[in-house]
Amino acid sequence: METASLEALTRTLEDRFAKNMRRHTGIEWSSVQAKLEASPEKFQALYAMERTGGEPDIVGRDEKTGEFIFCDCSSESPTGRRSICYDREALDSRKENKPGGSAIEMASSIGIEILTEQQYRELQELGEFDRKTSSWVKTPAKIRGLGGALFCDRRYDHVFVYHNGADSYYAARGFRGRLKV
Repeated sequence: METASLEALTRTLEDRFAKNMRRHTGIEWSSVQAKLEASPEKFQALYAMERTGGEPDIVGRDEKTGEFIFCDCSSESPTGRRSICYDREALDSRKENKPGGSAIEMASSIGIEILTEQQYRELQELGEFDRKTSSWVKTPAKIRGLGGALFCDRRYDHVFVYHNGADSYYAARGFRGRLKV
């Protein structure tokens, strides 16, 4: 990553951090910056999160490892990660009108994890997300084995979890990810 891009991303992350302190009470930016500087490979993933519209921000700290947890905090599902099915198997099963990719593969290529339902619900405690869109969440193997996949959104001041065929895709459905640094 070029130095100018690295500096611009660092400024963006620091500005977002300062504007949204309720998401990460008790965490100091200097500690985050030190972790980032010690893990330059994580910048690539954060850059990809930012570039695809995720607006990553710190949402907590892993108490066991001390790592900071970055999560997509865009108000709606990241624009650069929509109109995709759930995984490669679902993508391969479509005979026509295939989407451009899958949530699981895209998350892996970015270097992030797709949110679980629990992580999605925890994110919703920090703000109101996906009021007009929805996001795929990590689907239990049993449901996926039957051809389904789960997604969530927020409507009527409530977080809902739904199911769909894993091969479905919609212009307003993407996925949210997280990264530990």
